[in-house]
Amino acid sequence: MRIANVVGARPNFMKIAPLMREMRRADAISATLIHTGQHYDDSMAGRFFEDLELPTPDVALNVGSGSHAYQTAEVMKGIEPVLRDLRPHLVVVVGDVNSTLAAALTAVKLGIPVAHVEAGLRSFDRSMPEEINRLLTDAISEYLFVSEESGRLNLAREGVDARKIHFVGNVMIDSLEQCRPVWERSTILKELGLTRGQYGVVTLHRPSNVDDPIALRGLMKALVELSRRMPLVFPVHPRTRKRLEEMKGGDQLLSCSGVHCVAPLGYLDFIALVAGSRLVLTDSGGLQEETTALNVPCLTLRDETERPITVSHGTNRIVGASPDRIFAEASRALSEPAPEVSRPPLWDGKASARIVAVLQAAWEAGSLV
Repeated sequence: MRIANVVGARPNFMKIAPLMREMRRADAISATLIHTGQHYDDSMAGRFFEDLELPTPDVALNVGSGSHAYQTAEVMKGIEPVLRDLRPHLVVVVGDVNSTLAAALTAVKLGIPVAHVEAGLRSFDRSMPEEINRLLTDAISEYLFVSEESGRLNLAREGVDARKIHFVGNVMIDSLEQCRPVWERSTILKELGLTRGQYGVVTLHRPSNVDDPIALRGLMKALVELSRRMPLVFPVHPRTRKRLEEMKGGDQLLSCSGVHCVAPLGYLDFIALVAGSRLVLTDSGGLQEETTALNVPCLTLRDETERPITVSHGTNRIVGASPDRIFAEASRALSEPAPEVSRPPLWDGKASARIVAVLQAAWEAGSLV
């Protein structure tokens, strides 16, 4: 069975790594890795491949940066001849980035079935490009692998045939657990002069937070105020750094003594940093899941989440972008004992094995011939 696995951006790498590992253990599967190059620099891609022990991509499209339409179109143009040449029985896409949708659209137009890993997640905010990518990718996929119960319910409400939906757990947690022996040995806390449990971690990259100068200035105000109570480590996304440098007064945050702005970290150092923290403030989807798995309190700086299980079963609170509310909720989190939660169902490090088992069963039944 020939399977083409497509990645494009940093959030994809943690999801595809355990899948590639599981597929390459299976004698009946020939797995190919296609990297679109949506995240194209070493800090956003290269180091993650090394940390996650991802094989060198069999195909690199090198599409680079651009608008949503540009990236989607360039991936489609680049991947079509690759798929024609490889003639895979299945294309696997993960997550919700532009490369996810572009690869799925191209595959189905060539008559190749698509499997979507992390299907069914919904923020119900169609102003988010990721939400459009999720909806459209799910609509054209034959295999929908969901990570939490909300995914199954959302797909059922949208009229998806239940036989296409497979609740398998969370491949992000597979990566976290498979790499645990390595990231637990990370020296990043020592390198940054941090004490376990006595600092916070910040990540920001959503356009709604960083492209609006008023919203970004408000977030920076909240972070500076919070840093007077607890030091914060802020691995600054290239997009966010550019916006701060352009914004009046943005350089003050980059040089604030209580907010340690550092370059983007590799996967292993970053997970070690999060695992040792007292609190995480983020607008990332995946980090909501990782903090839940690590029992670290998380404040999501958005008005909604497509991962509601991190709130109902995890350590996540949705607090929005109001500076006053962020500070109040952070103060509340710091005054309470660290949470002890049970992991959501099937977040046990075995999601990739379940996915491969479903695909092998489909192959043996003749569904993918």
